[in-house]
Amino acid sequence: MFILLGYIVVFFSVIGAYIFMGGALGALYQPFELLLIGGAAFGAYLASSSGQSIKMMFSAIPAVLRRNPYGKELYMQLMALLYVLLNKARRDGLMSVESDIEDPQTSPIFAEYPSVLNDPVLVEFISDYMRLIISGNMSSFEIETLMDQEIETHLHERNIPAMALRAVADGLPAFGIVAAVLGVIKALAAVDQPPAILADLISKAMVGTFLGIWAAYGFVAPLAASMERRSITSVKVLECIKVTLLASMNGYPPQLAVEFGRKVLYSHLRPSFMELEDHVKQVRSSARRG
Repeated sequence: MFILLGYIVVFFSVIGAYIFMGGALGALYQPFELLLIGGAAFGAYLASSSGQSIKMMFSAIPAVLRRNPYGKELYMQLMALLYVLLNKARRDGLMSVESDIEDPQTSPIFAEYPSVLNDPVLVEFISDYMRLIISGNMSSFEIETLMDQEIETHLHERNIPAMALRAVADGLPAFGIVAAVLGVIKALAAVDQPPAILADLISKAMVGTFLGIWAAYGFVAPLAASMERRSITSVKVLECIKVTLLASMNGYPPQLAVEFGRKVLYSHLRPSFMELEDHVKQVRSSARRG
């Protein structure tokens, strides 16, 4: 939502200042220069992309305009879910959670935490590593190494649209210069015209430079930065799961294991120690009543 607000501020700050300086809006309306800059940037993006990366871009842009799902509510549900799974495994044995992780969509435990269940990446990450823990054939060091590699791959994949937009933002000022150069060439070809006509042609040529820089730093680069922040946030939730499961593998009780996971979170999203403890107590009481 902030990105839309930022776009509005950028637009009205630049255009408003131009109008108050006495500029005419009609001079900025150069559809062919927009076509040149936008078309060249889009063509360069297509040339440097694959079909999969284009699909990721079309899904990443709408996601930026929606509320970030990785908030405090999700973290509370996630840590409660991990506590329940680890507590059940500690109390009844690791095999007691096998049915839950084999089919999370029908698991009564996962069903209690819809924010987690609706995120296939989180569900798969929890299920896969709980499955490896149950197998008992891998040490905590081996599982940690595997987790790190998967998290790194996940971050790289999530950053593909952002990196592509960064490249487009870097190229837009150059395409603006291309438009300006072509405009100057057109003006020089009309050197025999009156000064007023030459000045009009040169001013239109300069609009290309303006449009390229404005689009790059006012719109495309902020969109790429917003995507990068989303990617980092999605990795942080995986790190929370990783630390919690590894703490459990190293012998810590479930309540302490989720505390390890809590400490990984960003301070503005991290529930306090008392909030998490009260939440775990509520989960424990519900489990006893159940």
